[in-house]
Amino acid sequence: MKKCLTLTLTCAFLFLGWQLGVAQIRKIPAEVTEALKTKYPDAAQVTWKDKITVFAASFEMNNLQYEARFNSKGAWQSTERPISEDELPDGVKDGIGKSKYAEWPVKSVVRIELPGDKIQYRLLVSKSDLQKKYLLFNEMGQLLKDSITL
Repeated sequence: MKKCLTLTLTCAFLFLGWQLGVAQIRKIPAEVTEALKTKYPDAAQVTWKDKITVFAASFEMNNLQYEARFNSKGAWQSTERPISEDELPDGVKDGIGKSKYAEWPVKSVVRIELPGDKIQYRLLVSKSDLQKKYLLFNEMGQLLKDSITL
């Protein structure tokens, strides 16, 4: 029984290692890197991650950190930037104040730019170490989604 468990765990770790290796081997398509250069010509210190369904570029621009996501054909999907709670639009501040999470302290805020000039805000709120949620608001302060953190 002990040998069987050891063999199973060894196989699982080998498979996981292989999967991680595959994700790192895939080359970033030229269409994707060119799309980043076109959309963000001033991007500096660019690093890429293959997220299986999208390619994510982390970069610095105007002394701010960003992460832009592109599909494999180079189509831009979204750009995220951490912001302070003070930078939230009044509508979003009002929306969280009227939500059932009004008393939950905000731990982090991310501004998400989407195609069609849409902006969303993802807030991490926490009532305790065990009660955390991501809240997604539109620009007007409407709560679009609340999800448990991973």
